[in-house]
Amino acid sequence: MNAIAYTRVSTDKQADSGAGLAAQTAAIAAYAAKAGLTITASFSDAAVSGSKGIEDRAGLTAAIASLRKGDLLIVAKRDRLGRDQFVVLGIERAVAKRGCTIAAADGLGNGEGAADVFMRQILDAAAEFERGLIRTRTKAAMQAKRVAGQIIGEVPFGYVVDAAGILHEDAGEQLVIQKIIACREAGLSYRAIAKILSDAAIVPKSGLFGVTSRRPLPWSHTSIVSILKRQASISM
Repeated sequence: MNAIAYTRVSTDKQADSGAGLAAQTAAIAAYAAKAGLTITASFSDAAVSGSKGIEDRAGLTAAIASLRKGDLLIVAKRDRLGRDQFVVLGIERAVAKRGCTIAAADGLGNGEGAADVFMRQILDAAAEFERGLIRTRTKAAMQAKRVAGQIIGEVPFGYVVDAAGILHEDAGEQLVIQKIIACREAGLSYRAIAKILSDAAIVPKSGLFGVTSRRPLPWSHTSIVSILKRQASISM
């Protein structure tokens, strides 16, 4: 029996380090060797969430397409297939349509008996539950940072960030924001405001074209919209 290996990591950090993918590949290789299987191809999805479906995973799509009747799709652990029960069910059905089966290198949930099916259901539910916990903890951590005034993501126009990650108003950029608000209240369109700022050579947060030209990047209407929405949320 031939086998196709599939690995997945959900973050850029894991993908860049390669540690997660390497460990999964080693586990799959050990399982295949012990079971007397020949791995004919390996596919991977780096920095792809376990909630994503087949259509959003190039590696998984290719892995399933390469399966031939009787082949085995091997993952290191069940949660590498996904962390959404409906997504995993869709993957199982796609693999079954090709006359193939899925196996986990850790051995959990392998087989077709009632106990095996029940174990897979438990593992899939646990993986989805863990994803929910991670999302909850992440939201709580981000909210705590916002309350403390710490920066989340890029530094917004009108502010600077200190060494401790705390946001402070930038006097010059705050004046620009007030000009934007005044122009909008006067009935000017977003594009018209963007042109006024570009013509005045006011430097947006995105910086300059290059060190040699030192020409400010032109403002876009979407930047104006973002600034006004942010100011509206602050004023609420």
